[in-house]
Amino acid sequence: MPLDRRLTLSATLLAVLAGVVPATAAEAAAAPFSARAAQTAAPAPTPDLEAVTQALKNTTAVGAPGAMVRITGSGAPLTSAVGVQDRTTGAAMDLKGRFRIGSVTKSFSSVVLLQLVDEGKLSLDAPVNQYLPGLLPDDRITVRHLLTHRSGLADYTNAMFDQTVPGFEAVRNKVFTYQELVALSLREPRTTEPGVSYKYSNTNFVVVGMLIEKATGHGVAKEYERRIIKPLKLKNTSYVHPSTEIKGAHLHGYLHPDEAGAPLVDSTEQTVSWAQSAGAMISNAADLNTFMSALLGGKLLAPRMLDAMLTMTPTDATNTRFYGLGLRRYDLSCGTSVYGHTGTVQGFYTYAFATRDGKRSLAAVANTSNKGEANTALGGTLEGAFCGKKAPAAAPAAAPAQRGFALLPALTAAPAEQDLPEHGSR
Repeated sequence: MPLDRRLTLSATLLAVLAGVVPATAAEAAAAPFSARAAQTAAPAPTPDLEAVTQALKNTTAVGAPGAMVRITGSGAPLTSAVGVQDRTTGAAMDLKGRFRIGSVTKSFSSVVLLQLVDEGKLSLDAPVNQYLPGLLPDDRITVRHLLTHRSGLADYTNAMFDQTVPGFEAVRNKVFTYQELVALSLREPRTTEPGVSYKYSNTNFVVVGMLIEKATGHGVAKEYERRIIKPLKLKNTSYVHPSTEIKGAHLHGYLHPDEAGAPLVDSTEQTVSWAQSAGAMISNAADLNTFMSALLGGKLLAPRMLDAMLTMTPTDATNTRFYGLGLRRYDLSCGTSVYGHTGTVQGFYTYAFATRDGKRSLAAVANTSNKGEANTALGGTLEGAFCGKKAPAAAPAAAPAQRGFALLPALTAAPAEQDLPEHGSR
């Protein structure tokens, strides 16, 4: 029975705790829907665009300059946008504009790697060191452990961005090698024994990028292009590392400093070399809709590989959030499960999710980061997009407004995933 996960805006300061669940028990409890079987569930209800728009307004009310969403699967795409994409010019959010998608890149990387597994060039349960000899300190760490965030490799971004703006400015124009990023991780204690529990780490997908390049002899940019971007005709999707430019019409991203009241930092241009195959891709809302619908619809992976990707284990104590192979699952309050990924990169929060059959998809973005309340508010778009209109609820007792701001309706969203360290709410 779905849990009621209604949270008020004040609850968004709570962090999501990663679950410590043995892999075997968790996988048995959360086996995937078969990629070969047609969905028999009723179609998703008509999106509640009013609720989705309110979630966007909630997002800008707590600090995002702008926010927008694009929903497919109910006839013509449904769109909504609030706020501005450029604080200097005041230009409104451009629904066709490109932006940095952060950790949604992990789903692209997983698709490429799983295609390589299907081609016999890699094995999910082989040690990483079999393909990259001597890279990791533990021969028990497998390829599957990387994709499921169960390797125990520390996330180097925790130390790198312990101070948000100084950390960002130190790497804004820097170019790292994969080996340098792995070395940063290995300076830190490992978080768990291999395979024991979920612990999100960007290091895992840096190593995934290394595996892709070792198996193919090509840079990841070429493999993204050949295996995903060209087949799906994703004209606004690219991997330009180490170039700092977002070409064409694009949103400006704004980073919140840790200090309350400090001015926002325009973080649009950067190498994103600190992330690479873990988070450096650029896309737009329409392309993300296409990608997630194609992935869940079975157009990118063989059935057995999609089944493997959808073998999910819990990541929080409520058992409403799960992680597979580079893919998240959220169980919404109406009983609908959606699959995709969240993304955080300096200046941008992204949600890209679809139903299991790929027929309904959502892409939402806010042009800010290090502002957890905004990230959680943006996640409220999922309920309106996939659950439709809710029955009216009794109005809660009125509470006094704070600092002259009007109170916003309660959010139907759990606290956001922290794909990068968040310090702005301390």
